[in-house]
Amino acid sequence: MGCFECCIKCLGGVPYASLVATILCFSGVALFCGCGHVALAGTVAILEQHFSTNASDHALLSEVIQLMQYVIYGIASFFFLYGIILLAEGFYTTSAVKELHGEFKTTACGRCISGMFVFLTYVLGVAWLGVFGFSAVPVFMFYNIWSTCEVIKSPQTNGTTGVEQICVDIRQYGIIPWNAFPGKICGSALENICNTNEFYMSYHLFIVACAGAGATVIALIHFLMILSSNWAYLKDASKMQAYQDIKAKEEQELQDIQSRSKEQLNSYTNHQTAALQYRCVSHQTNVDVQTLHCLSQAAGMYL
Repeated sequence: MGCFECCIKCLGGVPYASLVATILCFSGVALFCGCGHVALAGTVAILEQHFSTNASDHALLSEVIQLMQYVIYGIASFFFLYGIILLAEGFYTTSAVKELHGEFKTTACGRCISGMFVFLTYVLGVAWLGVFGFSAVPVFMFYNIWSTCEVIKSPQTNGTTGVEQICVDIRQYGIIPWNAFPGKICGSALENICNTNEFYMSYHLFIVACAGAGATVIALIHFLMILSSNWAYLKDASKMQAYQDIKAKEEQELQDIQSRSKEQLNSYTNHQTAALQYRCVSHQTNVDVQTLHCLSQAAGMYL
């Protein structure tokens, strides 16, 4: 086998579906974790500088955000390892199916592990649906603030005296208490917040993080379809192996029966030949009694 044939054989054993799902999963988790971590830090800065000048008012929120940042570290590490495991499982199931007639055989343990991955991926997919919905909440909040700033900038409101009456009260979202000061920003001060780098960066990073969570959900759904298909392939492969084992056993038994039949046929043929020789010799008059006795004993041995 040449180098080209070896390359074609190796490429044929690559689980491309699992590879695509792994890349999508890594990309989605990386976007969600990286952008979400930076966006949370920017959100804290905006709250401290504009909406809650008293540190005690948003102390609980700061602790929650810090905890979420640590959770992001754990999510990134877990899914990096889990994606590699699912990719390795894809290589295993692909080899198990394509090398069914070779020396490689599936085991009950391998099928059990594949079934466990199906269940775990399903649970993670449901959990990431919740994460995707949760990541849309800050996007909605920042969008409301941004749209309010756009209303302030519009020509219809620039020439009126009601610009300072257009406000955003961050307390209504429940992230800071109602006694937080100032809690509400109006008019030109709100417009200045929308023009800061923290707001611009945090808003777009939350959008990218939400998109990353959606990509991760799609990757997990893709993984779930792949794992379910591979599990079904392994199940069929195990049935095929059991059928081949039974077939080989039956063929061996048939060969044994045929060999025993040949032995019995040879024994019967030898017996008939010896008996015929005995009858022919017994009719000869020039053979003595001792020779007849020996021939009769020889014929009896074949019986």
